[in-house]
Amino acid sequence: MNGTFQPGKGAADAPFYLPQSDEISIFTAAHENDLPVLLKGPTGCGKTRFVAHMAARLGRPLHTVACHDDLSAADLIGRYLLKGGETVWVDGPLTRAVREGAICYLDEVVEARKDVTVVLHPLTDDRRILPIDRTGEEIEAAPGFMLVASYNPGYQNFLKTLKPSTRQRFISLEFAFPRAEHEIPVVARESGLSEERVKPLVRLANKLRDLKGQDLEEGVSTRLVVYAATLIRQDMPVERAIRVAMIEPLTDDADVKRGLLDLVTAVFG
Repeated sequence: MNGTFQPGKGAADAPFYLPQSDEISIFTAAHENDLPVLLKGPTGCGKTRFVAHMAARLGRPLHTVACHDDLSAADLIGRYLLKGGETVWVDGPLTRAVREGAICYLDEVVEARKDVTVVLHPLTDDRRILPIDRTGEEIEAAPGFMLVASYNPGYQNFLKTLKPSTRQRFISLEFAFPRAEHEIPVVARESGLSEERVKPLVRLANKLRDLKGQDLEEGVSTRLVVYAATLIRQDMPVERAIRVAMIEPLTDDADVKRGLLDLVTAVFG
């Protein structure tokens, strides 16, 4: 699924994002110097929100592409389509971003087909061009164009990795789940639940994250904590909200779920 975000007037109109370190200044410096950026971190830790925040902050349009197994280079660049009895060329999201001077964000880039990374190479060095073989064009990136990609190292295997030759074309920012003192206000703001009531949810989330690699493949995301808090704000019983938002999405194993619910009881009493 692709999406285009049109920016507002700057930081005041940007989607809410609470910085964890110096990621805003690094991203800004990368944009000012035409450097591509690679974001690494677990699912639901804020990578996509960060990119949306930065696009608005910098006043740039944003084209987001959710990468998947069937995503090809043509899906990014464009293709000829039949319209009104005529064959016309239609730009893909990457081409539109290059022409407009927009930010193109490839979410979970390792999920895309291998031919995608080859297309990116001329845009990630000093050439900053996008060759389109089908039309014979060689598009020079407009001022403001920026390529941003992300992936979750926790899901990497030998079939789904970025080649060193690709990784070394980006500067890289590592993301993790926020510390409790940062995550609590984020969840409270996003859900509308008070910080006092959010605190035990965040404490539970961190205990669940400690189980990654043991009973769980992945830790609970901040997004799921927000979902649980939202349901609680809507007067759903706490245990039920936690089960549907923070337990069921993590595993289908009945024994593991029983163990996780015991952990919920230990945290909430």
